[in-house]
Amino acid sequence: MTVAAPAPAPVAARLSTLDRFLPLWIGLAMALGLALGRIFPGLDDQLDKVKVGTVSLPIALGLLLMMYPVLAKVKYSAIGHVTADRRPIVLSLVMSWLVGPAVMFSLAWLTLSDLPEYRTGLIIVGIAPCIAMVLIWIDLASGNRELAAVLVAVNSLIQIVAYSLLGYFYLELLPGWLGLSSDGIDVTVWEIAKSVLIFLGIPLLAGYLTRTIGERTKGVEWYEHRFLPRIGPVALYGLLFTIVLLFALQGDRITNQPLDVVRIALPLIAYFAIMWFGAFGLGLRARLPYDRNAAVAFTAAGNNFELAIAVAIGVFGVSSGQALAGVVGPLIEVPALVGLVYVSLWAKRRYYSDGARRET
Repeated sequence: MTVAAPAPAPVAARLSTLDRFLPLWIGLAMALGLALGRIFPGLDDQLDKVKVGTVSLPIALGLLLMMYPVLAKVKYSAIGHVTADRRPIVLSLVMSWLVGPAVMFSLAWLTLSDLPEYRTGLIIVGIAPCIAMVLIWIDLASGNRELAAVLVAVNSLIQIVAYSLLGYFYLELLPGWLGLSSDGIDVTVWEIAKSVLIFLGIPLLAGYLTRTIGERTKGVEWYEHRFLPRIGPVALYGLLFTIVLLFALQGDRITNQPLDVVRIALPLIAYFAIMWFGAFGLGLRARLPYDRNAAVAFTAAGNNFELAIAVAIGVFGVSSGQALAGVVGPLIEVPALVGLVYVSLWAKRRYYSDGARRET
């Protein structure tokens, strides 16, 4: 008699307690940040006294804590195998650098034509593809970490050169061609490179050295099954810590201008949905394996809010509408992309079986 194999456990049951209730923890972190911002109105001045580049030191530490465990999980020896298939890399570059900025420009003008400061802030966010937090979403969605590391590295190098050019095109040149008002940005290549080096270079080097030294001294088995599970939760602790600080810094503006926040949030939600579903759908048509398709979709949907906020504050000032739009960006991105993690895991069950595309 043949005994049927037990059904796989639901996705939620296979996640850790921290991962399973991540939306709840994020909601609590947001509420805590708002409360701290109201209780300590001078908190932003205190946090802003020490900076890494143009980002508050505590926020910078939170971002670095987010990045390090994910990059320590990357199997760097497998990167060459990952890059042999150029399809996901090409699809990611097209979505991140051609489609993404155009989509955000269109949404910003369609929804915020009467609010030029917020519109400009959204465009600044849209021309900066993600190089940091996207690694967490890809990891949670069981995406390909090695491909994610490659895409993040490629985006980082392109960003150093392309960010200023895209800013000029979408904030000055294209609006002029269309007969619209224009706003420029003045940001140097070095300012962009410094952001990339801090928020990607440091954790990337630390992750690479950790894996190399750990595997040589303790072995692959110890590194994969003992060390990584211990440091894994640090990434989410860093994420929650960063969310608390961001909400604390902008607590007054968020609570005093709720309708403005809603106006900024709507095009952002539309952007994340258009980019993720568009990229994932194209990946399905190209018959990409799930892990690579998930990496491409989240890379397309995410944005480099560290750079966008730094540019908005540096060019327009910390109290500007552009800066508020930049800060609202990650506040909406975090819960939106957490939701898309669950959508991605559902799509894996619906469209994939044993890593291959189901015939439909």
